[in-house]
Formats: sequence, structure tokens, C-alpha cells
Amino acid sequence: MSTPVLVLIIVLVGLACFAGGFFAARKYMEDYLKKNPPINEQMLRTMMVQMGQKPSEKKLHQMMAAMKANMDKK
Repeated sequence: MSTPVLVLIIVLVGLACFAGGFFAARKYMEDYLKKNPPINEQMLRTMMVQMGQKPSEKKLHQMMAAMKANMDKK
């Protein structure tokens, strides 16, 4: 096999592996973040207290539902 063909094959295989790895990692992170959301009700409650708001359960549930709907929409 000639050298230019061999180099072309190596470059194409490298690009294919890079693209496959990228999409596999992206899918893994999306699944991980769905199962383990980065923010929970306790964190939200703490943030509201730090901002000077008194968090009610109704407001917490509304905010969590809005965040979950936004994540599902994406």
C-alpha cells in the first residue's frame, strides 16, 4: 500500500474514533444529568434563604417543576 493512502486511512479512522467518542460521551453525560440533577430542593431552599426569601413548599415545588420541564424540553 502506498504511503499517502495509508496516511489517509489513519486520518479517517482517527476522525471516526474522535466523533464516536464525542457522541458517546455526550449521551453519557445527558443520561447522568437526568438521573442526578445538579440542583435539588435542599439546594434551592438554601439559595432562597441566602437571597433573603422565605421559601414555601409550594414555591419550591413550582421552581423544581419549572426546572425539570426546562430540562425535558432541551
